[in-house]
Amino acid sequence: MAGIAHIGIGMTSAGTRQRLVRRLTEKGISDPRVLEAIADVPRHRFVDEAISSRAYEDSALPIGRGQTISQPYVVALMTEAILSEGRPAKVLEIGTGSGYQAAVLARVADKVFTTERIGELLRTARQRFHELGLHNIYTRHADGLGGWPSQAPFDAVVVTAGGRIPEALYEQLADGGVLVGPEEHSGGQQLIRVVRTGDDFQRENLGAVSFVPLLEGLE
Repeated sequence: MAGIAHIGIGMTSAGTRQRLVRRLTEKGISDPRVLEAIADVPRHRFVDEAISSRAYEDSALPIGRGQTISQPYVVALMTEAILSEGRPAKVLEIGTGSGYQAAVLARVADKVFTTERIGELLRTARQRFHELGLHNIYTRHADGLGGWPSQAPFDAVVVTAGGRIPEALYEQLADGGVLVGPEEHSGGQQLIRVVRTGDDFQRENLGAVSFVPLLEGLE
């Protein structure tokens, strides 16, 4: 398991992280693996220093280039959703962004493969992974709509941008695997969880969410 040093004082301390964990528990997050990962990952390292004092609020924050770091509750909910079928050996994440979701996933999975279409964000995330000793995360500069065929199949797929989830991501899901991500509907985005059994895909709605759009092409 990847190790992360507990760094920071005051608003960025481990104690502050534990208060966030208590808030998530009150909201219904119960898997101890997820709560431990949230407590262990220093979210303030994934936002600009100017807003690091807000890092442990349960809210999304801007990370530049029109992107956001997801609300901790949503990160925890998506992570918990993929663990119900057991510890995944390989997880595919579409949309690295700040790298925070990947860092949490790296605590609960053997390997995390993450794609990002915005080169500037990916370079920053890679540096963070290196500094935090997260050596089980593998990155790729790609829009993610085609998944990562050379590494398929995946035990779990996590999509961190909203829209129509591409067929390629379902196809790269292992038998018994779980996909979770925001899907666009007429009334807004809904977080869906899909479990694959052979050629059958069982869907579950986890509630309304708000993510940046799922886009093609590189920047």
